[in-house]
Amino acid sequence: QVQLVESGGDLVQPGGSLKLSCAFSGFALDYYAIGWFRQAPGKRREGVSCISTDDGSIDYVDSVKGRFTISSDNAKNKVYLQMNSLKPEDTAIYYCARGNYCSGYASAYDYWGQGTQVTVSS
Repeated sequence: QVQLVESGGDLVQPGGSLKLSCAFSGFALDYYAIGWFRQAPGKRREGVSCISTDDGSIDYVDSVKGRFTISSDNAKNKVYLQMNSLKPEDTAIYYCARGNYCSGYASAYDYWGQGTQVTVSS
């Protein structure tokens, strides 16, 4: 049974940092990609970052480049999203999802976690 569970969301001040975790089970990361998406109230779900250990692909949306870092720990079945220099516009529910390849499109992913809330506010 495929499952993904996000954790690590919190309230943080602008300029602060958070590290999100995506714990997955039911598949091996060797054969799939993991994407991080976010959705703010009233906005479309946006691809933030993705990683594919199969071909070494890593990608970020332009708005987070230089601030966010995605990484994986295959032994622990976890993918992380380190978020630094957070801005109020980063406020959203963050989701991780499984896909066959790295993509910024939600339609490329078949299993999703329940999401974790990130709020950036003073």
